[in-house]
Amino acid sequence: MIILDGSIVTVAMPAIQDDLGFSAAGLSWVVNAYLVAFGSLLLLAGRLGDLLGRRLMFLAGTAVFTAASVLAGAATTIEILLAARFLQGIGSAMAVAVSLGILVTTFTEPTERARAIAVFSFTGAAGASIGSVLGGVLTDALSWHWIFFINVPIGIAVIALALRVLPNDRGLGIAKGADIIGAVLVTAGLMLVIVGVVNEGMIWIAAGTALLAAFIARQATARTPLMPLRIFRSRNVSGANLVQILIIAACFAFQILLALYLQHVQGYGAGGTGLAMLPPAVVIGVVTLGFSARLIARFGERPVLLAGLALLAAMFLLLTRVPVHATYATDLLPVMLLASGFGLALPALTALGMSGAKADDAGLASGLFNTTQQVGMALGAAVLTTLAAARTADRAGLGEAAALTAGYRLAFAVGAALIVVAAIVAVTVLRPQKLDDAHRAAPGTATDGYVAGDLSDAHHTADR
Repeated sequence: MIILDGSIVTVAMPAIQDDLGFSAAGLSWVVNAYLVAFGSLLLLAGRLGDLLGRRLMFLAGTAVFTAASVLAGAATTIEILLAARFLQGIGSAMAVAVSLGILVTTFTEPTERARAIAVFSFTGAAGASIGSVLGGVLTDALSWHWIFFINVPIGIAVIALALRVLPNDRGLGIAKGADIIGAVLVTAGLMLVIVGVVNEGMIWIAAGTALLAAFIARQATARTPLMPLRIFRSRNVSGANLVQILIIAACFAFQILLALYLQHVQGYGAGGTGLAMLPPAVVIGVVTLGFSARLIARFGERPVLLAGLALLAAMFLLLTRVPVHATYATDLLPVMLLASGFGLALPALTALGMSGAKADDAGLASGLFNTTQQVGMALGAAVLTTLAAARTADRAGLGEAAALTAGYRLAFAVGAALIVVAAIVAVTVLRPQKLDDAHRAAPGTATDGYVAGDLSDAHHTADR
């Protein structure tokens, strides 16, 4: 539901701009209002899930998101829509922050967890593919208001199902991590950084960075830290989160830039854009669900991640040659299908990003992993679209279509560079996993309290 919402909004933004009278600069806040709330609250929501119960946090977040969707769909002014998008971000943070924590504490056997993570990742690809098509169809056939109303029946169904099937964990109790000062510092710091990124405001970024530094310093000395720093002792956890920022920055900007290229250069409508972007989303879903878990089980997370990065790097490099007058079947579709690399990279990253977290920290690890994802989205949307706009302005004399294409080519080149840096970090920081019988042991036999596959630690525990 949440990823579907994001892709629907991207396709429908031109219609929203025409109806409510957004300026070109103001339109970005349809996305940014959501990202600011979502990205700044994920870490706090994840830890609160550990303390109050992940099931409770998931249900409350889904309810808030669903109610905010009603408000967004009924919006008749810019102010109401932006307020609703901010509330959607709050609800999303509450639900998403604990989702991986619920998954890895429910599926404890490594092979079983790999399949579960593949299915979890597939839902993201499915949401993106459905959203791309549904956004265009609903906008053209009814109105943009229905891109938000579609969340209501989904949200109600999710709540009803979650009440029946999710384990009713009690949580550690708020006293185990009641660091109010730390909560204020991390939330305010992330919010300022994200606002600074989307507004290109260095003062905001500097202020947010200072607050985050103060938060880290407090966590090192607090009696009941909100974010125990032990979670960063795993190289795979730290490295996977860094790699994710780079990959998501490139791939999220790819989605935005490709939609703009299809509409503004190739002349596609909203529905045509959604259909044109459907094949890569479907391929990502097929690779994620059909192949990623098997490949990870056979070769380990790091080799699968590197294979996915190689495909993504090839895609971005080929997109740097995208023509002004393109034929979809020959110039665009074959290149777009290389996005299948994301279907390999994301499940491997998810497993690595949740590795090393003990059961009591599963919500925190989930919130951290989702936070770095949102930081990557904000950076990609802000930096790459800004670079594209600047290059377009420099090439204005070439004509509108050629100038726009030049801007998109530059942004795709920067995306390729980000993927290459991600591969370098993966090779130098991430540790290869050993897949032996010890890692396929029954739940609890060789994990020493760990909920996700820092398999080298599990291996040493088994040896002891």
